[in-house]
Amino acid sequence: MYEAFYGLTNKPFQLNPDPTFYFGSKQHRRAKAYLDYGVSRNEGFIVITGEIGAGKTTLLRTLIDSLHGSNVVVGHLVTTQLGAEDTLRMVGASFGFKVKDVPKSELLITLEAFLISQTSKGKRCLLIVDEAQNLTPRAVEELRMLSNFQFGNQALMQSFLVGQPEFREILQRPEMEQFRQRVAATCHIGPMDQEETQHYIEHRLKCAGSSGKPSFAPGAHESIYKASGGIPRRINSLCDRLLLAGFLGGKTHFEGTDVDEVVKEFAQEAEVPSRPAVAQAQVGEGARGDISAPMPLSTTTAAALDVDLSKLQLDPAAADTMSRQIGRLAGESRGDQLQRIERGLLRLERTNIQLLALIQQLVAAVKKPGDEGPK
Repeated sequence: MYEAFYGLTNKPFQLNPDPTFYFGSKQHRRAKAYLDYGVSRNEGFIVITGEIGAGKTTLLRTLIDSLHGSNVVVGHLVTTQLGAEDTLRMVGASFGFKVKDVPKSELLITLEAFLISQTSKGKRCLLIVDEAQNLTPRAVEELRMLSNFQFGNQALMQSFLVGQPEFREILQRPEMEQFRQRVAATCHIGPMDQEETQHYIEHRLKCAGSSGKPSFAPGAHESIYKASGGIPRRINSLCDRLLLAGFLGGKTHFEGTDVDEVVKEFAQEAEVPSRPAVAQAQVGEGARGDISAPMPLSTTTAAALDVDLSKLQLDPAAADTMSRQIGRLAGESRGDQLQRIERGLLRLERTNIQLLALIQQLVAAVKKPGDEGPK
């Protein structure tokens, strides 16, 4: 919508993962090194975790793109909110098997035969499981059992499990002991620091064809970092809205105040509308039968009061401490509101992916054998 206004070739801060925009922060380079190590090791499990929006899927797609044309055959499993046997079926589907109405025993035989055939051709099979925190303990156990497939002394399949931080908690359960012993390496992707946040923004603009527009003042980068916490998807969401606001206002240079306005918009959009004062009075009148009784001050009204701590008879040090605490709480509140928005977007993204998978299964089910389409 605004790309032409800034002279960009495409959208720089889209929310969908795109490996062409991959930015190698310290955290992402470390995680990428663990994945590369896993590919070279060709055995065991590699576990990568990170916060919502930390760039895990972009990292995976970058890895998959780098493996095109190699001897590695990749099965990518995204839909993980399934039972143990259905997870096993999705593994088969990710490698191109027919899994509809196939008994589990036959599915395992087919999978093992496929893995052996690929190994005999000099190829290796890699299973990548995204959103691993949704796996049940039984589903994780099924994946562990698949790691028992061997051809001589060589493992037939390796697995990378990528998920949110709670997956690490799942792996610490007592029943996960056997799986933990198969884990070759684990890595957690944390948020970027302020300097990396600035480099991340500049990198994505460059990838989108920026030649100097839009531009950001140092205060804008600082405000973006504080509001996003250094999480890539939050940065994308904030910068996308910022560029839209600039397009609507004919502005190509942004200051910290412009970022603060966008953060305020996000906060307002996340607010739950409060009941009108008239409606509250009517409820109070109906409940008590006394319209003259004073209504309690709502928390919304109290929060809106402008309190100047300097006018109160407080110790200067205490007043300064209270002011800093109020500022910190306000900052945390903005961060929580952004995170709620991001979680809603993530749920929508998961729903779309699952719907696409169901449509693909439906098309495969109705397609007649030998049907090659129109000639």
